[in-house]
Amino acid sequence: MRGAMRLGVIGGGGWLGGAIVGAVLDAGLVRAEDVSLSYRSVRPDRFPGAFWTMDSQALADRSDVIIVSVRPADWPSLAVDAHGKLVISMMAGIRLAAIADHHGTSRAVRTMPNAAAELGKSYTPWVATAETSAEDRGVVRAIFDACGQQDEVGSERDIDYLTGLAGSGPAFPALLGAAMMRAAIAHGLPPEIAQRAAKMVLAGAGPLIERRGEPLDKTVQAFLAYRGTTAAGIEAMRAAGFDEAVRKGLEAAFEKSISMGGE
Repeated sequence: MRGAMRLGVIGGGGWLGGAIVGAVLDAGLVRAEDVSLSYRSVRPDRFPGAFWTMDSQALADRSDVIIVSVRPADWPSLAVDAHGKLVISMMAGIRLAAIADHHGTSRAVRTMPNAAAELGKSYTPWVATAETSAEDRGVVRAIFDACGQQDEVGSERDIDYLTGLAGSGPAFPALLGAAMMRAAIAHGLPPEIAQRAAKMVLAGAGPLIERRGEPLDKTVQAFLAYRGTTAAGIEAMRAAGFDEAVRKGLEAAFEKSISMGGE
């Protein structure tokens, strides 16, 4: 996009919308005075210099790129005419055709970042309409590179699947950690010790995996090859159906994403 980008975020007062704004401001992609954000009731006390409003149409009118970050159930009542502008959806399940039709534009993008955007660690898959230009695609890449890493994927079906896998953010690792904590408590450890141990396993795993840079399967195989306590635990978890439980969980999230598009 030539010149200064004017970015609007409908739902900018929320956790994810605010995380995206913080990331692009930190990266210097936009100036605070070129950012417009909407909120529902209480104006957030952040992003000095930005334009805050409860009028989403006013936000759209003063923006070149409009990010829609609202609950899918709240979106049908969002009467915003985007006048052929670039609209980027961060809503699970809502189809590209519906976004384009609802907002009066052929330049529409579906994305699914996660809450780690506030740390610059989100993975964001995205897909665009055919009418979305190469320049538009460059804008999308720049925004979500500022939040972590991004990929343009081949279809909306890919976005629906990755909504469960990557859009979950900390939820699935936290699920594993909570199960580990409960097992430790059941074994007799004090709850505060069990919680601290489980949380630190998760906190250390991400940076270590990122630093090593090797495929995840290779990390698992290295522990299996050592034939120690971790190998015994991995084998027991797999025998109890760990891999199948994860597959079923991701498939359920995928099916929910598809169904949300028709709700």
